[in-house]
Amino acid sequence: MNFPSQLRYTKDHEWVLLEGNTAKVGITEFAQRELGDIVFVDITTTGKTLNAEEIFGTVEAVKTVSDLFLPVAGTVGAVNPRLENSPELVNTDPYGEGWMVTIEVSNAADVDGLLTADAYKALIGE
Repeated sequence: MNFPSQLRYTKDHEWVLLEGNTAKVGITEFAQRELGDIVFVDITTTGKTLNAEEIFGTVEAVKTVSDLFLPVAGTVGAVNPRLENSPELVNTDPYGEGWMVTIEVSNAADVDGLLTADAYKALIGE
């Protein structure tokens, strides 16, 4: 499995790419494999300010629905518009075209407290 080193990870299997005070968020390759084929992504928190670990949406796979947790506190910005018609992008390109939301991060230093790629690999037993 692939775990890009420039990303930070959560124990709930989300990833974060920080660019200035804006972060892109998605789910990891491990998470999408565990869920199976993604058929729907439901995110209705655009414009809302949430704390770290609050639910910002759900992802529906053929066999289950799973909550999505915000990795760090911030305001939910854009939702990936491509996921509405192509939710399978989460499966085929979880770190690229399958990103889910951008957030304006309340405190960029909080991202440093998330797991590195090596720590995340250890968490999932890779």
